[in-house]
Amino acid sequence: MAKIITIAHQKGGVGKSTLAINLALCFQDQLSVALVDTDLQGSLYHIREDFPELAIIGADKFNDIQKLAYDLIIVDTPPYLSSRLPELFQYSDFILVPTKAGFFDVMAIRSTLALIKEAQRKTPHLKAGIVLNMVKPRSGITQDVAELLQSMDTPLLKTRVHDRVSIARSSMTAGILNGTDKRAKEELMSLTEEVVEYISAG
Repeated sequence: MAKIITIAHQKGGVGKSTLAINLALCFQDQLSVALVDTDLQGSLYHIREDFPELAIIGADKFNDIQKLAYDLIIVDTPPYLSSRLPELFQYSDFILVPTKAGFFDVMAIRSTLALIKEAQRKTPHLKAGIVLNMVKPRSGITQDVAELLQSMDTPLLKTRVHDRVSIARSSMTAGILNGTDKRAKEELMSLTEEVVEYISAG
């Protein structure tokens, strides 16, 4: 039975698709991995030929997610609260919620977290975590933002992924692992390891 990691946030522009493809590439050395693009625009599905070693599956396979024959399935979701999200969350083992470090970005995740909490009531094994993504270099996370995140009752991961050109361009350059940006690789590998710890914890 595949483990399913879903990346979700109702707000666009928080880097969901870029995280999804790089996480899939980080995991695929150890596991058979499929990346499912549930956004009808299909931004990841349309670049599948650039990643021949990675199975990238379109939204038409949504109903078959649980039946896919892989060790790990990473699901990228559209930037709005699809009516399918509650169902998808109940299939999932871990939900990763990326957010920028701004006050309004953090406020915008409340509705996504509410859906996660509802899914966790029905599926107690479901884990979730918030990751600060696209963090501006040398800009400290404000105390207000940190306190707001800590009050949301969904764990904030230790890893922070910074706003780097190498990461932004990674979907066009065969992924971070194939690049030369050592710090970007370290951040993505750290995020991968932290997600594994959450899933493995039970």
